[in-house]
Amino acid sequence: MRTLARRSRGAGPLALVAALLGLLMLLAPAASAASGLSDAAATLKKGQVYVAPTMQDRFSQAQADALTKKIEKADKPIFIAVVPDAANKDTVLTDLRTLVGIDGVYGVWRGTSGFMARSDRGAMGVGVADRIGGAVARADKGDINATLNDFVDQAAPQTKGTGVNHSTSIAWVIIPVVLVVLAGAGVFFLFRRAKKRKEEQARAELEQLRRVVDEDITAFGVELERLDFNPGAADADDAQRTDYSHALDSYEKAKRLMGEAKKPEDVKQVTEAIEDGRFQLATLAARREKRPLPERRPPCFMDPRHGPSVKDVDWAPAGGSARPVPVCQADADRVAAGLDPAVRTVDTEYGPQPYWNAGPAYAPYAGGYYSGFGGGGLLPGLLVGTMLGSMMSSPAYAAAPMMEGGHGGYQDQYEGGDYTGADFNAGDFGGSDWSGGGDFGGGGDFGGGGDW
Repeated sequence: MRTLARRSRGAGPLALVAALLGLLMLLAPAASAASGLSDAAATLKKGQVYVAPTMQDRFSQAQADALTKKIEKADKPIFIAVVPDAANKDTVLTDLRTLVGIDGVYGVWRGTSGFMARSDRGAMGVGVADRIGGAVARADKGDINATLNDFVDQAAPQTKGTGVNHSTSIAWVIIPVVLVVLAGAGVFFLFRRAKKRKEEQARAELEQLRRVVDEDITAFGVELERLDFNPGAADADDAQRTDYSHALDSYEKAKRLMGEAKKPEDVKQVTEAIEDGRFQLATLAARREKRPLPERRPPCFMDPRHGPSVKDVDWAPAGGSARPVPVCQADADRVAAGLDPAVRTVDTEYGPQPYWNAGPAYAPYAGGYYSGFGGGGLLPGLLVGTMLGSMMSSPAYAAAPMMEGGHGGYQDQYEGGDYTGADFNAGDFGGSDWSGGGDFGGGGDFGGGGDW
């Protein structure tokens, strides 16, 4: 559930001040223990980029300001810190995330060791930030400015949620106390605002999907028009007429369901109908050409508009590992020749993106095309290493079907930009090495309590 207080303005000023003072006294020991991270966390809450004074000879304040503007323009909860080797290599990311307390994507360049990134599930699929961070660090070979800018450029399109409301971020520390004080009617009001925001988001996602699905329906209709099949012709038999009628029914059903769609999840039924209709067209073509009837296979992964796949080929999306994916014959030939397949891209605020990296709104779009194959496990397997794949393979997604009104199971989870305090899954931040070069030098925990 998105945190409700992020855009709210608390109750009485005196009550807020009192609550804040009391909570700060409780948190003082924890802040003291983190010592060198406190300045970084305070800066990240305000500007989302922090450079330790001892690192400004390698990453200047001017470069930090330019990166801050880029993140603010993207309006994404991305937080970048440049710290010296004195930062604890094993805990710096989780410690920083705990102190900043905002669901998002976190990247840290540590001294001579290089770059590492992690994210909350509400902001990005598990492991995606780490893979992007490793790729840009290897490509930029120790250039801090290039690495951080490339990371933000690649991470922003895949980051969910919005940036930090800087003018009020300090107030988020007192949310637990405020909720207790407000109680009753106040809490109800906040929940109503959260529900309204979700409804607005769902409407925006549906309109985004509507343009894409209308293109798919139109493409299917064009195929029907080009079919040149006359059910009354002497060489047409009952089986062919049944296939043709079924395809027409699927086309009309897809149009009707898209017209009736009220939320993004409704799109799943539309793409299910299109997939079924395209298979009937493939069956009809085989009957007319006296070929064996086609096997019921998933649509072409590269672009479902290509129709049913004919084989599986090993292929890797950008930033992912190779895996068998179902493709049409034309894309199989392209891959075999070492060429890029004809991937279905959709418009986003960051330019064209493959549908599997265009955001969680496309989960029902893809889910409808592949829902009849592999017992629901096929699509997450195909999408390993992509935004939709990370989301669909999560326990939360599996536990809450999209048709019950959530966005793939995340309707009651934090999202990027929400204030969560220390309530986050620290496991999402662990398990990978630093990238970008060098051994850890001059290590050790934060020390002393002064600046880095």
